[in-house]
Amino acid sequence: MCRDYVRSALLIFASIAIGVVGWSGHVLLLPVALGFPILWSLAQTRLVAALVSAGYFLAASRGLPQGVAVFYSSDIWPGLLLWLCASLSFVVVHAVLWTKNTRVRPSRYLLAAVIMAIPPFGITGWAHPVTAAGVLFPGWRWWGLGLMTAGLAGLATRIWPAVATAFAGLWLWSAAIWTAPKLPEGWRGVDLELGASLGREAGLQRQRDIIATVRTAASDGARYVVLPESALGYWTPTVERLWTGAFSDGDATVITGSAMVDPRGYDNVLVAIDRMGGRILYRERMPVPGSMWQPWRSWFGESGGARADFFANPVVSIGASRAAPLICYEQLIVWPVLQSMLHDPDLIVAVGNGWWTEGTSIVAIQRTAITAWSKLFAKPIVIAFNT
Repeated sequence: MCRDYVRSALLIFASIAIGVVGWSGHVLLLPVALGFPILWSLAQTRLVAALVSAGYFLAASRGLPQGVAVFYSSDIWPGLLLWLCASLSFVVVHAVLWTKNTRVRPSRYLLAAVIMAIPPFGITGWAHPVTAAGVLFPGWRWWGLGLMTAGLAGLATRIWPAVATAFAGLWLWSAAIWTAPKLPEGWRGVDLELGASLGREAGLQRQRDIIATVRTAASDGARYVVLPESALGYWTPTVERLWTGAFSDGDATVITGSAMVDPRGYDNVLVAIDRMGGRILYRERMPVPGSMWQPWRSWFGESGGARADFFANPVVSIGASRAAPLICYEQLIVWPVLQSMLHDPDLIVAVGNGWWTEGTSIVAIQRTAITAWSKLFAKPIVIAFNT
């Protein structure tokens, strides 16, 4: 009995370590997360499987409590509550699908992995081990995703040492030849360090300062300049006229985050601006649950919150290119990027506003995840974040 307790405790502590290291914000450490299906399959009871799942998920998303506290200017308790609630779906799915039958267990894990990759459970499907496919199979595209999926099932079988050894070899080879994703020719991503004021302070001077930043980037030959999420604040006819006028004498196109507000709520969007005017380029498919997306408001006849477009506009046209846009939270979950890749875009445009994540690894994890997907599908990527 004591031996069983020790074994269970070791599995739980190992799952926590895997969550911390695998999701540390370093892309080449992502394959460490592949230890989770091994530990899950080694659990001897459903309770231990649930605790292993909780340890992994809570460790991987450890920055959430502090980030929420900063976002709401509150103490740590609301963040802790959201952290625990967010982990519930991951833990429940993996606990319910765990089985003592070792022959069925691989297919059960595969089912859990699929469920956590698509809505509704995929809405909080962070820290998905399949993201490591970009490190192990760079450039393999859908074949790499298929091999990664098969490998995840293999890690939940009795032959997991052989599968893990094969993955370790691929990992070492990939690390030895690793190169950063390419930046598309003629594109430039502009990171800002404007903190919480971005999107909230939208006065004329702030707009002029950002326009000057874009002009500097465009003067280096960039045809398309990408700004972070919420860079323009609210998208209004006045803002459109100001920005269109600012670039009426050039060929540059600005891709920037903004918000479209109406009496029912708002859309978190990307806007394209050039000398001909501005247009809504993309509406975010999955805003941050809780802080932005609040579907329960409609249940009580209230309005407000960001709308989720779920499976809309996975690819958008920008000039002669087709881009896969991903705004902030969409970079942490699986289905938005896979839906976009089904349309074979020419590049990925990833933006975010991470001022509230100071002191955490959340932005680093976002960059890590989107870098891995970019490498898997061999797509150039443009990234722009505000911190």
